[in-house]
Amino acid sequence: MQINVSARHGHLSPATQSKITAKVSRLKRYFDRLTALNVTVDLQNSNLPGVEIVASAEHFHDMVSHEVAAQLWRSVDGATQKLEQQLRKHKEKVRDHKHAQSSRQS
Repeated sequence: MQINVSARHGHLSPATQSKITAKVSRLKRYFDRLTALNVTVDLQNSNLPGVEIVASAEHFHDMVSHEVAAQLWRSVDGATQKLEQQLRKHKEKVRDHKHAQSSRQS
C-alpha cells in the first residue's frame, strides 16, 4: 500500500509526516484491498488545520474523509475514524452480499 502525505499552504516536518503515515497505515487492517492512501493537510488557516484522506481500493471507487479541528492531531484522528467507518461499512456490504448469494443458490 502506498501512502502519500502532502501539505497545502504550508510545510510539514519529516517527523510529522512519519507520524501521520504511521496513524493512517493502520487503516489497512480494516480493508485488505487498499492500494493507496493520499493524505492532504491544509494549513491555510493555522487555527483550524484541515485533513483530507483519499483511499483507493481495488475494484471500488475512492473513499474520502475530511476533518477540520483546532489541533492537527485531532484533525488526523477524526479523518482516520471517518474513513475507518466507511471501510467497515463497505466490508460488511461485500460480506453480506456474498452470503446472500450463496444462501439463494441452496
